[in-house]
Amino acid sequence: MTRKKKNVMIAGKGKLQELEGKEMAVTIKDIAARAGVSYSMVSRALNGTGAVDQSKKERIIEIARSLGYMPNQAAVTLKKSRSQNIGLCFSTISKSTSPFVLHDVLIGVYSVIGSRYNVIVKGIDMHEPETLNPSNFDGLLIMSQGDWDGDFAEEAWEKGIPMVAISRPLPLDIPFVNTDERGGMEKAMDFLLRNGHRRIGVIEGPQNLEATILRHEGWNQAAEKWGLEPERFPIELGNYRYNSGRLAAGRLLDAHKDLTALLCFNDEMAYGARSAAYDRGLKVPEDISLTGFDNWDLSGYADMRLTTVERNAARIAVEGTKMLLAYMEEGIRPKDVWLENRLIVRDTVRSLKGASAQ
Repeated sequence: MTRKKKNVMIAGKGKLQELEGKEMAVTIKDIAARAGVSYSMVSRALNGTGAVDQSKKERIIEIARSLGYMPNQAAVTLKKSRSQNIGLCFSTISKSTSPFVLHDVLIGVYSVIGSRYNVIVKGIDMHEPETLNPSNFDGLLIMSQGDWDGDFAEEAWEKGIPMVAISRPLPLDIPFVNTDERGGMEKAMDFLLRNGHRRIGVIEGPQNLEATILRHEGWNQAAEKWGLEPERFPIELGNYRYNSGRLAAGRLLDAHKDLTALLCFNDEMAYGARSAAYDRGLKVPEDISLTGFDNWDLSGYADMRLTTVERNAARIAVEGTKMLLAYMEEGIRPKDVWLENRLIVRDTVRSLKGASAQ
């Protein structure tokens, strides 16, 4: 007996491909490739959210129809019942997520949901494709650190799970809450320069993370505004954890004996840098100044009042959770939210005004 072949359109190839006995599901990637537009525009056109030119919207809908696109009906059916679970999804938990971040985000989430929902913490890097069960989640909070989380977000979107991103914008027109990472680090570097520091070492994070990229751009902008070449400032890399800050600071202090300040990409590495300075007989801020980024509640290190940029993870989580609950309950995409970063001036930067800092 001869099996019937099914014709399936492969987006972007402009022709039908015959697949023996197997039908491929059409996704918004196929529609976007065929229409020559972004995922987010396809999402807005199909969901009726956001502004899309009417002619483009009609073309996208027509392409979706021609490809046989249908929302995941199984997911739609499953979502009629509530699981009372919210997923809190980090790009990774084991590699570069600080426990202080995890703690503050959880505090923020639970301050909003109370006992109404359970929170399930997931590492996106451990997720197996096509295993996300929409019956397990009423909604997702995604704390993404890079574009590689896009496939996970698309799978959740295809399965009808409401989402809010709480660290960086994601594709598919997913609502988000975030702070200005670039502007925040520009403020920190500007503060050091205004206080007369010119011999500054920089402790950055992993270079593939978007937070690292934006913060790098921020301090570079500050240096250039002061007429300084960014290349003059030595850089060492950490992974946003305490010990990596201690090791990176040690390398900087050993190689550059004349440094007067360390600009750290988060508070946890700044406290590690403080330990490296003390190991070498240096006091903060008398011998070496320090700045951080995040303003976490580091009660265990209360003996050092760190000058830092406030990126309040709990506040971000609070706003994101409120947005997600509204999205889940009303079905209307909430507006994106940008929170301002403030420079919190405390006791770890010594003024060198009037002194020779060149």
